[in-house]
Amino acid sequence: MSRTEEGDEESTPDGASQTDAAPPVEFEEGPDNRRGPDELTAVSSREEKADARKIVTGEAKYTADYAREFPDLAAGKVLRSEIAHGVVTELDTSAAEEMDGVYAVITPDSAEVPNDPYTSAGQSYPEPSPYDLRVLRKRVRYVGDPIAAVAAEDVATARAAVQAIEVSYDERDAVLDAEAAIEPDAPRIHDPESVENHQPGADYERNIEAHAEGEIGDVDGAFEAAADRSDLTVVETEWATPHQSHCVGEPHTTIARRDQDDRYHFVTSTQVPYHARRQLARLFDVPIRDIRVTKPRIGGGFGGKQSIVLEPIALALTMAIDRPVKLEATRKEEFHAMRVRRPASITVRSVVTDEGDLEAIDMSVLTNSGAYGSHGLTASGAIGKKQLALYTHTPNIRLEMTAAHTNRPVAGAMRGYGAPQGHFALEGHMDAVARELGMDPLEFRARNVIGEGDLDVASSILKEGDGEIRGGGRRIRSCGLDECIERGKRAIGWGDVEQPDAPHLHRGIGAALTIQSSGVPNDELGAAHIKMNEDGSFILQTGAVDIGTGADTAMAQIAAEILGAPPEDVLVQPSDTDISPFDYGAYASSTTYVTGTAVKKAAQDAREQLFDFAARLLGEPRETLTARDGAVYAERSGESVSLKEIGYESIYGDEERAQVMGEASHSTPESPPPFGAQFADVTVDERTGEFEVHDLVYAIDCGTVINPDLAEGQVTGAMHMSYELAVGSGFSFDDDGQPEVVGFGDYGIPKADTQPPLTPIFVETHEPSGPFGAKAVAEIPTNGVPPALSNAIRDAVGVRIDDLPITAEKIRAALDAE
Repeated sequence: MSRTEEGDEESTPDGASQTDAAPPVEFEEGPDNRRGPDELTAVSSREEKADARKIVTGEAKYTADYAREFPDLAAGKVLRSEIAHGVVTELDTSAAEEMDGVYAVITPDSAEVPNDPYTSAGQSYPEPSPYDLRVLRKRVRYVGDPIAAVAAEDVATARAAVQAIEVSYDERDAVLDAEAAIEPDAPRIHDPESVENHQPGADYERNIEAHAEGEIGDVDGAFEAAADRSDLTVVETEWATPHQSHCVGEPHTTIARRDQDDRYHFVTSTQVPYHARRQLARLFDVPIRDIRVTKPRIGGGFGGKQSIVLEPIALALTMAIDRPVKLEATRKEEFHAMRVRRPASITVRSVVTDEGDLEAIDMSVLTNSGAYGSHGLTASGAIGKKQLALYTHTPNIRLEMTAAHTNRPVAGAMRGYGAPQGHFALEGHMDAVARELGMDPLEFRARNVIGEGDLDVASSILKEGDGEIRGGGRRIRSCGLDECIERGKRAIGWGDVEQPDAPHLHRGIGAALTIQSSGVPNDELGAAHIKMNEDGSFILQTGAVDIGTGADTAMAQIAAEILGAPPEDVLVQPSDTDISPFDYGAYASSTTYVTGTAVKKAAQDAREQLFDFAARLLGEPRETLTARDGAVYAERSGESVSLKEIGYESIYGDEERAQVMGEASHSTPESPPPFGAQFADVTVDERTGEFEVHDLVYAIDCGTVINPDLAEGQVTGAMHMSYELAVGSGFSFDDDGQPEVVGFGDYGIPKADTQPPLTPIFVETHEPSGPFGAKAVAEIPTNGVPPALSNAIRDAVGVRIDDLPITAEKIRAALDAE
């Protein structure tokens, strides 16, 4: 499907020869990893999600449900800035402090409140984000900045106390637009000396949080050649994407307390328990050993809970009153005071031959980080380099990225991590190039797109970043993109569109190719511990975080496949930093690929031990043993011994006693990409611009599917989120930076009666570096709907919407402008 591997002789972004540094095509995998469909027993089966029945019956316990375990629990509330930019000049808390039932009011000057800067981004150490936050702030930079907090006997009292606090501001000019923010005369949002851990390219005089550039080949030379040659065409497009809310079902919630050992214990809805522990220890100057983070069941994260947002305030309150405190965000706070997907403005230029070969891609990205800089460098860089990997054979590629500060809500991590914005631009651009050449859009892509065995150097085009692949690039050892395209084309009816009878209605089909990563290469660690009970069941502990995805169920299936146990006999314990092995947390589509491999290794370790006991019980050599169907079998004799018998023998036996316990860690430089092809079928009314989406088809190669039901849920849920980015009404602000969207009723998220059909198609490949051949699945389906829908509308009525969201008004205006 792709060009030849002539790129192996070119240079990497670091200037080294790819021939010298390129990873080999072959990958050595263990004997247990490559099993045929008939050999798999637990993996690839539709096991029921472990907590499904608890969730639908209301028995599931989330963070807020643990409040009943602390009878002396106080309720916390936060006073947030009412202006977008300024300085708090007076904070009168006297009326609040005198109210009955109020235990404490804390301000930036309170002894319990650290004044050191920190980042809320739950990323690996050292964090690739600036330290620009304070727990409570005198200098406020967006509507929602926390400036004081209250602990009281109940929520109503805490809310009333917050409302009783009087605040005076020295209001300053605000800047809300990223392009305006980087102009020399724009209001300055941060003082450079107040920020630690400056990121590459930071220029706080111009409100630039981070800036990075990378180039492969000679992009300027390619454009200069195009100016002199008639067989080369230059195409330039511009794209814009808005804020997007995570729309989590469970709001951010934290319970902080000091336990009987004078240690601080958090029960909190976080995606990153171990990162949260480390950051809280640093911020409050407490030893890591004295902080414990327990993660209960989480009602959705999508990246929004990869930041420590409420935990520092809750800890300061509990220090002030010496009793447990619960802090729970309101829905209004979720929309404007937690975290959001960053808006982006993207320009794409390319040079292409008459035959359809890409000679150059030049991509420029400007993002709106909002008031503070969590994930600004890494997520903004991902807007370019993630999807540029699709066209890594292009000999000349350049990416420039700038993350700007404004007085808008804080941008953070969100599902897809920059890739949805980048795919909208790049895949829309590829459709525009194909139409400029008069080529079928998919045939054009087929001439240029990456394929199995190829070397990807584009994903490491930016030298600065978060664990990016270095040296010779990333070798693609599994790629089902060809089949994804073909099966998607058949499902959507590509090339066989039947037009409506009404002359004002026009039907079109659009497509977009997608790519993601499986974890962050060179930058993650997953660990697992598994022990056998005497009845042949197992307890599995990982630091991984199930945020509603069903990760615990998938981990149980991976362990069960190795141990020969039914998945229901592998009980997975929730993350707890006092008990669970270390894990970086739930982000970057890493859980199945990284932690799943650690689980597989730990299960193999445990299996070797239980084979020792089985060999004695059966009187057979251990190398002849296999585990399946809840027992260990001897291949030579056909005799078997149950896991239960082995369990009792290991603990109560006469000859030798030892608990069967397996443990392992896994870290890897590999990050195999899943691939996908998104298709959209739409009919547009040219009179009004209104459109109807008939179907959204997504064909995905995520390697081996560990659990088809869970994978389908991930794909359809991500497509829904992607569709919302494409057509939802999103955020709006008035001229003073006041948010106009503070709830689901204002936000315009697609509902059941407006959501088009979602059709997932799985194209299974085998990724040799993944557990049983698995790659990531959770994020990649968020990337495709906006470009596919924009391309479908262009196919239907000849106009392209390059500024999300796609609306009838924009379509009609574009038609009028023709």
